[in-house]
Amino acid sequence: MPWSLIPLRKLPPLPVSVKVFYGVGELAAAVPASLSAFFVLYFFTTVAGLSPALAGAVLLFGRVWDAINDPLIGWLSDRTVSPLGRRYPWMLGGVIPLAICSVLLWTVPPFPTQMGVFAYYIVLSIFAFAAFTAVQLPYTALAAELADDYDERTDLIGMKAAFSIGGSIAALLMAQVVFGRVADPARQFFILGALSASLAVVIIGLCVAGTYRRYWQVQRGRPRLTTAAKAPALLPQLRSVFSNRAFRQILGLYLCGWMSVQVTAAMLPYFVGAWMGLPATHFAQMALAVQGTAIAMLWGWDWVAKRTGKRTVFLLGAPLAAIALGGLATVQPGQVVWMYTLGILAGIGVATLYMVPFAMLPDVIDLDELNTGLRREGLYFSALVFLQKLGLALALFISGQILSATGYLATAEAQPEAALTAIRLLIGPLPALLLGVGLWFCYRYPITRDRHQQILLALTAQRQQRLDTDDSSSDAPVQEG
Repeated sequence: MPWSLIPLRKLPPLPVSVKVFYGVGELAAAVPASLSAFFVLYFFTTVAGLSPALAGAVLLFGRVWDAINDPLIGWLSDRTVSPLGRRYPWMLGGVIPLAICSVLLWTVPPFPTQMGVFAYYIVLSIFAFAAFTAVQLPYTALAAELADDYDERTDLIGMKAAFSIGGSIAALLMAQVVFGRVADPARQFFILGALSASLAVVIIGLCVAGTYRRYWQVQRGRPRLTTAAKAPALLPQLRSVFSNRAFRQILGLYLCGWMSVQVTAAMLPYFVGAWMGLPATHFAQMALAVQGTAIAMLWGWDWVAKRTGKRTVFLLGAPLAAIALGGLATVQPGQVVWMYTLGILAGIGVATLYMVPFAMLPDVIDLDELNTGLRREGLYFSALVFLQKLGLALALFISGQILSATGYLATAEAQPEAALTAIRLLIGPLPALLLGVGLWFCYRYPITRDRHQQILLALTAQRQQRLDTDDSSSDAPVQEG
């Protein structure tokens, strides 16, 4: 029978409860990651006593280690065979080490020298980044294993994005409460680490319990996975993954978009304080305006995606963010209402960045299975997870280098004109340019709704053939001797 005439396998509709339990799982990584993004550099230099150079070296080492550990854990999780499936053993096994590392990260070690403290955090970063990846990456890859449907996957990623943004807001609020009640800085950060550790353990338990039944509903209609012994080695698989044209478009889209957001976030305190001359409270309020708008818009963009497509959503939303960010360069001191208006407009577009790339990726994985016969969610999602971390590191590095070159001084009452100009360029025009490049990658992305339906039809035929082969093999008589 031609594959175009084979009906698609009908799964029960994805329950709202599964979407929520999957989305909740994002908090296990989002809260520790947000605390680290907002405060870890300050903690290393001000509380733990490291020099800025040594603190930066710790963070850089973590990114280098991620380049090894992200694809390795993704590859290993793809090869995992267990009664719990491929992803859950990693999530459950990694969450306790993640919780322990979350506490130790915010603990000042009792070493008398900077090099002793530096060595402590270097060693800790090896375990901390590995534990974080062991939880976050299989959890993220799980989205492709809870639904086959084009729109249901968008719902799952939309829920994940909402909890990702919500996790950032929760981390900020949690920090404000702790800072208001505890005076000692070392104790403040230790308490934050303990709270994020406890939250991670509870959240992963809820995520696994709430998605487990649906996971096996989907897996029952798929052929047996290639065993670890027969699976290709890591390096050939990486070459194969990066040869996928649709995947390369997503990588370009995501790296450019994520860097644009992170450069803006890194520059926001400088823009609010040095250029606008506003107190620090406006930084948090501006961040909440952008993030709050992004959360509210996720459901609106989800509605648009179901009536058009994922690519269309980004092509509509990213220009709004680019216009708003570019407009920030025109804001003058005293134009506070205009600053917040642009922040809200930027949040409308930023929501699409949280949602679209991760929603596109499961469709690319389907195409990859059609071409190779392998399900490699771990490897594919590891690349996006690594780009997320790399984008943050590059944004901080670029911003710091430009500020340093233009003479910015943290202790100065008035900044040089060159530094103020750099802040205005970094807050808006540079991120807008990056988003423009991301739009070019998105326009070239080849998998539309109709194309994905064709892929699923062909994949259904291929899976049925492989299932029939598996059944024939299991029914064949065993020859002795």
